[in-house]
Amino acid sequence: MTSPDDAHGHGHSHGVSVRAGARHTGRLWAVVAILSVFLVIEVAGALVTNSLSLLSDAGHMLTDLVGIGMALAAIHVANRRVQRSHRTFGLYRLEILAALANAVLLFAVGFYVLWEAIDRLRHPESVHSGEMLVVAIAGALANVVCFLLLREGANESLNVRGAYLEVLADLLTSVGVIIAAIVIAATDWEWVDPVIGAGIGLFIFPRTWKLGAQAIRVLVEAAPPHLDVDAVRNDLVGVEGVESVHDLHVWTLTSEMDMASAHLVVADESELHSVLDRARDMLRVKYNIEHSTLQVEPASHTGCDDVDW
Repeated sequence: MTSPDDAHGHGHSHGVSVRAGARHTGRLWAVVAILSVFLVIEVAGALVTNSLSLLSDAGHMLTDLVGIGMALAAIHVANRRVQRSHRTFGLYRLEILAALANAVLLFAVGFYVLWEAIDRLRHPESVHSGEMLVVAIAGALANVVCFLLLREGANESLNVRGAYLEVLADLLTSVGVIIAAIVIAATDWEWVDPVIGAGIGLFIFPRTWKLGAQAIRVLVEAAPPHLDVDAVRNDLVGVEGVESVHDLHVWTLTSEMDMASAHLVVADESELHSVLDRARDMLRVKYNIEHSTLQVEPASHTGCDDVDW
């Protein structure tokens, strides 16, 4: 921060907490281990039973593994203490890029499953419902365990939330496969298998769209959806010594890390350091914005009393 004699100053909060995703890496690794085992079981089961719904469930489980793997890699790199001079914020955005890549991968799997389901409806194939049921129940139990492991971190990290939603979707699709196996065993309706497979593919799309939209919102540096920018502006103006605010920007760098920058026009008699401290503290306490860059401008130097760009 510059001295009070200067026309402006910068205030930064240095207490950036450990990123949300890093706190849950242990549980993410546990989920990876569980899903890896059951992915092999489901693929083998799909080949033995000739079940498209089981194969689509296995494909979805594979995207879970890839997505969680990317999230773990991004969290690891983003939280490394070593920071190159040209990466002034480290690699925090890798976590968001991983979430976006995961969404793209899920879309691809969904379209593949739909294509295969249409082909199966045109050319029906028999399935072994008994073995299919056993494998589907095992997969459902694995997803229940993973769901419980990730539930706590789902509200804290975008990537943990993505993994949580994927596991939840896997659990529901496993239930669908179980129902398909029971129906086929009871009725010999072979068409149920591709229909359930297509349903799994369609189920992928809405949550994938939401995850991708969240990631894109961060990448284009839109204001966080939970934060009212006008309210932030009004609260900054309400800080003692501040007369007006312009060039206010609020955005998200990565999960649990909102940022803000603004120009504060202050009364000529105000002590600049004190104004910066009060404004920075308000952003941290009321809006959980730990990193803010604030420039102060004495009213007599701005050429106008209130500028709002």
